[in-house]
Amino acid sequence: MTLAHPSLQQMSGELHVGAEFLSKYNRPGPRYTSYPTAPVWNDAFGPADLERVHQEAERARTPVSLYMHIPFCESLCLFCACNVVIQKNKNVAPPYLEVLKREMKRVSLSVSKNRRVVQFHWGGGTPTYLTPEQIEDLFAFTKEHFHFDPDSEIGIEVDPRVTSREHLETLRKLGFNRLSMGIQDFHADVQEAVHRIQPYEMTRDLLFAARDLGFDSINVDLIYGLPYQTADTFSHTVDQILGLAPDRIALFSYAHVPWLKKQQGSFAAHLPEGMEKFEIFRVGLLKFLEAGYLYIGMDHFAKPGDELAISQQNRTLHRNFQGYTTKAGADLYGMGITAISGIQDAYAQNHRDIPTWEKAVSERGLATMRGYHLSNEDRLRRTVISRLLCHTIVLKEEISREFGIDFDQYFAEELRRLEPFRQDGLVHLERGEIRATWLGRIFIRNLAMLFDPYLEKQQLIAKPLFSKTL
Repeated sequence: MTLAHPSLQQMSGELHVGAEFLSKYNRPGPRYTSYPTAPVWNDAFGPADLERVHQEAERARTPVSLYMHIPFCESLCLFCACNVVIQKNKNVAPPYLEVLKREMKRVSLSVSKNRRVVQFHWGGGTPTYLTPEQIEDLFAFTKEHFHFDPDSEIGIEVDPRVTSREHLETLRKLGFNRLSMGIQDFHADVQEAVHRIQPYEMTRDLLFAARDLGFDSINVDLIYGLPYQTADTFSHTVDQILGLAPDRIALFSYAHVPWLKKQQGSFAAHLPEGMEKFEIFRVGLLKFLEAGYLYIGMDHFAKPGDELAISQQNRTLHRNFQGYTTKAGADLYGMGITAISGIQDAYAQNHRDIPTWEKAVSERGLATMRGYHLSNEDRLRRTVISRLLCHTIVLKEEISREFGIDFDQYFAEELRRLEPFRQDGLVHLERGEIRATWLGRIFIRNLAMLFDPYLEKQQLIAKPLFSKTL
């Protein structure tokens, strides 16, 4: 079964919602880069547990995905909710890289050379905070300790403000084939408010240079809901992006979590909210569709021939801590501070600060702060949620056969709770399937949340754990 994409007219017709609708559905909820989500994990899961999980994966001979976290940035973008270390003095990098190598060496002992790395991603922070020489050295060390598939997807997040032509040339020479470029918004008032001055020309020149060097895929990240944004100003940003013709576009909703990131409070009075924020999203969505991009889901767009689009059509699309990916079946090994691993039926997260992480690596080679072993119930619900988020459809017989259940009987309460969503035009409930409508795909997190029994307890906590769904 393949996924039919909407006509522009069909999508536009379904995107007329009112303030009451938004008030009902725009509420805190997970992005489901994992299930169960991170607040469910616990610190009883430590390095010894991760070592056992490593052994299980080694016995299963699964493909490997590697993630490397480079936390450093030269300055703080005020909208950012990532785990970053702000430091202009780049003398902090060499000690960090030495510890990272020790962690990598330890992890590599659990990954035999007959297991190929099919995906390698550098995130942060700003990985191009490192010099080209440091990047080359770290990459060479990785290649010594892991066996890469000839067609491996090797990607990195770049900040045009600190990424040079030499950076790009080095990355391409090493075999990097994907770039993810942070942009957010080109409007001057917005950039000034979030402390990220990044002129269009700077971004354009770097993107064109990357294209000249032959990178297979260039992705850009935008954020809607930033201070001083309007539908008109964001429309202009989108037009500029379309002129650059990236292969993929991520259109993220700004996550306002000032109880976690105090710097966000500096512009709270100037944030577009409610219908105003929805209209900013709506403008971007319709413009990307009109330009021929396909709406993959939640916040991602891709050109029709892109691997993401093809994988969604084939129903092989997967979701992990890096968002949507085509590498289903690969076990993810995360290294560096705060890095997350998703291996077999377990998750593990490293310590968040450098001193604690460094001490743990020195003592044991691994720096697990917390983690989680999935139960059979978790695996079932993870599969349902993943099918919704990746394919926008759940085929009941598929789930029943895979887990030995009667879907309608097992999820009777969830199906009952989905009925108001059906009445509001978010979902089609058929005898054999649950299918999100085009409006439902925008609020797909809300549909997924109905299958998450942990949320009820989490909602009793005084401060929200998640950003709003829009």
